[in-house]
Amino acid sequence: MCGRSKCSLSILEVVLIVFLTLMTAVTVVLLILHFLPRERVSAEDPSQPTSTQNPSAGGSGSYLIGVGRADCTGPVAEIPLMGFAKADQVGGGLLTRLYSRAFIVAEPGDSKRVVFVSADIGMVSQRLRLEVLKALKSKYGELYRQDNVILSGTHTHSGPAGYFQYTLFWITSKGLIRPSLQAIVNGIVKSIDIAHQNMKKGRLFINRGTVENSQINRSPYSYLQNPASERSRYSSNTDKEMVMLKMVAASGQELGLISWFAVHPVSMNNTNHLVNSDNVGYASYLFEQEKNKGMLPGEGSFVAAFASSNLGDVSPNTKGPFCINTGDSCDNPQSACPIGGAKMCMAMGPGADMFDSTRIIGQNIYLKAKEMYANASQEITGPLSSAHQWVNMSDVSVEFNATHTVKTCKPALGHSFAAGTIDGVGAFNFTQGAVQGDPFWDSIRDQLLGEPSNETQACHEPKPILFSTGEMTRPHPWHPDIVDIQLATIGSLAIVAVPGELTTMSGRRLREAVRSEFESHGTSGMNVVIAGLCNVYTHYITTYEEYQVQRYEAASTIYGPHTLSAYIQLYRRLAKAIATHTVQDLPSGPEPPLFNITSLTLVPTVGADNAPPNKTFGDVLQEARKQYRAGEVAEVTFVSANPRNSAENASEHNFLTVERYINVSGTWHAVHNDASWETRFYWTKGSSGQSNATVEWHIPSATEPGIYRIRYFGHYKKKPIFQPAVFYPFEGTSSVFEILSL
Repeated sequence: MCGRSKCSLSILEVVLIVFLTLMTAVTVVLLILHFLPRERVSAEDPSQPTSTQNPSAGGSGSYLIGVGRADCTGPVAEIPLMGFAKADQVGGGLLTRLYSRAFIVAEPGDSKRVVFVSADIGMVSQRLRLEVLKALKSKYGELYRQDNVILSGTHTHSGPAGYFQYTLFWITSKGLIRPSLQAIVNGIVKSIDIAHQNMKKGRLFINRGTVENSQINRSPYSYLQNPASERSRYSSNTDKEMVMLKMVAASGQELGLISWFAVHPVSMNNTNHLVNSDNVGYASYLFEQEKNKGMLPGEGSFVAAFASSNLGDVSPNTKGPFCINTGDSCDNPQSACPIGGAKMCMAMGPGADMFDSTRIIGQNIYLKAKEMYANASQEITGPLSSAHQWVNMSDVSVEFNATHTVKTCKPALGHSFAAGTIDGVGAFNFTQGAVQGDPFWDSIRDQLLGEPSNETQACHEPKPILFSTGEMTRPHPWHPDIVDIQLATIGSLAIVAVPGELTTMSGRRLREAVRSEFESHGTSGMNVVIAGLCNVYTHYITTYEEYQVQRYEAASTIYGPHTLSAYIQLYRRLAKAIATHTVQDLPSGPEPPLFNITSLTLVPTVGADNAPPNKTFGDVLQEARKQYRAGEVAEVTFVSANPRNSAENASEHNFLTVERYINVSGTWHAVHNDASWETRFYWTKGSSGQSNATVEWHIPSATEPGIYRIRYFGHYKKKPIFQPAVFYPFEGTSSVFEILSL
């Protein structure tokens, strides 16, 4: 009973108060213990491992993880190669197969998913992405969508072209080539299917490391235009850092990895005619062979993707540019030689030839990745999110402050675009660094394509416009206006999916802006990576300062001098939406077009194949020698048929095997196939439907002595009168030969 001046408590009330106080204290302690590790991770340097857990040890698994790999090579003969825009660089065989590598990460309750695909192709086109999304929707409904599926190209310049719907890319690709496009669509979808079917509980670990002796800046003069105060923050004019995401099942099974590192896959230069995945593809090859022991390339469950990043001005040709006619350096603002001009200025190295350079750079990347993979211990945990918008990049207003607003431009390419780079020079008398037009070429452009409008010329200044592609619409638009802007987060990892090639400093600014935006909304310690060549191709993205000197990368920044500022503004918006949980409020934006084109190409159809008199398909024309030693090349030439027959009429096809005879069982065992680095498949077209195929085996030092043979597989085409063409499989086998011990 309480009076006015005092109140006495019963024993029961005292006990209840004490119990409530204890429960409150316990609750506070538990909350502190729960959140303290997460706060500690975000407060420390994200490049330093903050967990000493053994990633290979079993655990409950923070996520559901699936990985998958599928062939996306397509036709390896007569199809232009995508990258150098060189009309006479067409496929003539195969060095290594091209693969799509897919990674799916889902929350434990499977409520949210993120898909990242790295494909061994030049870049992802809008047509390719739209067809992939359409195929995924027909299989999975709304599970895989434009907001949670990232498609990234490694940027190899040695893959088949012909998978674009915009007119500019048809010029050197010879149109839209359905077999090329379909092979990539099928490969990407199949890799996602495999990953989807193999989801299992697992954990993710991130690591960072520095890759040395594998890159140079191919436009150092442009880089120097950036403020000295900004450049002083970095030790190099390229990003040498590799970021790796390691994936391990809860059972301890190693699943795969994604590595992001900035380097152009152009170790194989524009004289190459063999389809291949270049230096980053070789790194994938080495890692997957290491983890999938005893398996042929392309087989095995472990998947290793070496994805592109801000590689716009980064070359693997570490010997640098020199005049191929005099040997003098041509490291100058125009990348031109005193004799012969820009056409003589080429970068090489570090190897004796392009095959050797590909091997060296790929091995450098692989060895650093192997070290980082073994030491990865900082675990990624936390929710998943993804944000996506379609944006008209030809009309973005960028607000610098309350009084200063600028805009992007209709797409246009400058004169220096036609000059090419030190990795692959252009044609005629174009040079890098052109800030004035050429009356001769301008007059030809005006007569054939039309003169750029005054508005577009003013918007792009100081770029002298060679092709005003945003104002060219026949037979279809020459460049995209509608572009994908996409950002996905997996715990503290943010993947910025960029639809083009960021230069080194552009990538640094974008990463910093996205990280800063997350921090301003209470999400600190984000590991931000740039994923390049994603979703739709829009050429290059330089800084405003780099744009002013108009080297190749700036001339190829198609939306004008404020392109980077526009992207920074747009990706900040996505980061804010994710950090504030307001992604659902983002407008989707204007959808891109899907032009009604099934196939439109200048590539001739495959005619009927014929064997020489008294020969049949698969017969050996040039035999192997009787004996070889490691380090030598075994070479066999067969009566062939057009390889396009196999690509267009078989879902998966292997052109060759190297087989070893097993004495114990009396059987032959394949030790290499056409995806092996050690084999090369050359196709030579003759007349009257005749052709030859030459298989080379560059015998590795670790080859076991014994009896071997080489086999070749193909399809020939016959065209009966008034009937559909018929395709017949065939094969050829060399005589046996012996590999001797050293």
